[in-house]
Amino acid sequence: MPNSHTPRTAPGPASHDGFWLDTPEHRAWLIDQAQRQWFFFDASLTDRAGFATLGPDGRALPDTTQELHTTTRLIHSYALGHLMGHNGASAMVERGMSYLRSHHHDTQHGGYLWALDAEGIKDDRKLAYGHMFVLLAAASAKMAGHADADDLMADVRGVLEAHYWEEDMGLFCDEFSRDWTPFSDYRGMNANMHGVEAHLTAFEATGEASFLDRAGRILDFFTAKMAPHHSWRLPEHYTADWQIDREYSGDAMFRPSGTTPGHSFEFGRLLLQHWDLSGRPDTDAPVRARKLIEQALSDAWMPEGGFAYTLDFDGSVSRDWRFWWPVTEAIGAVAALIKLDRQEGDEVWYRRLWRFADAHFIDHDRGGWFPEIDAHGKVTSTIFAGKPDIYHALQACLYPLTPRLSRHADDLGAGAR
Repeated sequence: MPNSHTPRTAPGPASHDGFWLDTPEHRAWLIDQAQRQWFFFDASLTDRAGFATLGPDGRALPDTTQELHTTTRLIHSYALGHLMGHNGASAMVERGMSYLRSHHHDTQHGGYLWALDAEGIKDDRKLAYGHMFVLLAAASAKMAGHADADDLMADVRGVLEAHYWEEDMGLFCDEFSRDWTPFSDYRGMNANMHGVEAHLTAFEATGEASFLDRAGRILDFFTAKMAPHHSWRLPEHYTADWQIDREYSGDAMFRPSGTTPGHSFEFGRLLLQHWDLSGRPDTDAPVRARKLIEQALSDAWMPEGGFAYTLDFDGSVSRDWRFWWPVTEAIGAVAALIKLDRQEGDEVWYRRLWRFADAHFIDHDRGGWFPEIDAHGKVTSTIFAGKPDIYHALQACLYPLTPRLSRHADDLGAGAR
């Protein structure tokens, strides 16, 4: 486990008048927090196939359900851990890659199944959202040197091309049955946003321009066409011809009605990453990124701290649930703004976000982050079981450490070396 001297608050020493990203104390604290997360989630590797979901105490929960995004996010997170020299990271990546091949991969119809358990297939849908994380896992595993990464990337790339990519729109469609027959005409922002993330990472891993180009087309639709016409709030749900579906309400976690400010944070950071990878052309991408991020900060920050999970289209609060992941994504987005242009207002937000996370979400005693707090700021469990995810909080610790807006894996590996 981490050393007992781990600081209990995100440090911003009074002796420093500058930015936390520049202080050795804060950077050391971020590294320590990342290490604590890897130590905690190391326990996901048990004698069962795949990974175990962990309870608040770090013990495996009895439910053996494993969803595709869980497998792939752990591969991605531990590929970053491998680059930073975390002991045991390679075994975690190997377990995840093996489970993708032996369980999630559909040898009959191709593609990757959404959920399995100890009895077999539990949910055989083929979701674009999950396939984007397969591409992310493949790209990150490639940068970590895994021998099977190229084959995985080639396979999932072919699936995305054959079934999901809509060339006329420059966007990905969403969902199919196991045999690739459509069961809905739903189109959504979330799968496309994670498509940007995965394609940018794949470009960083391979240098293939097609990955960068597709990410750019998605970003153009949502951040240059949709956002400016909706007060810099991003509609989540669309019809088959990519018209906004304002009445749609689906899964409360993955497809809630209205708008999701946490996704604006992610899109803002990804827009800056794409702009940086493209050679920083003379475009308004940094302006759009800032507007997305600042609008979400303004709309969604609650009087008692934390972000409302969803908003109506006018920016008023719809669901006041307070989860960990919007805070982590805001940290990454604001850190990107600070890297681009040191502004005091961004530093105020950066410190506010870390102090709130430190006080309410980070489990200083056992490791990991609590996923949800109630109206009084106390840990609760109404949506999530245990501590289901390392991905969001780990990236909040790692991305502020890197000097650039892109190529985080390269910089993290160079820093460890």
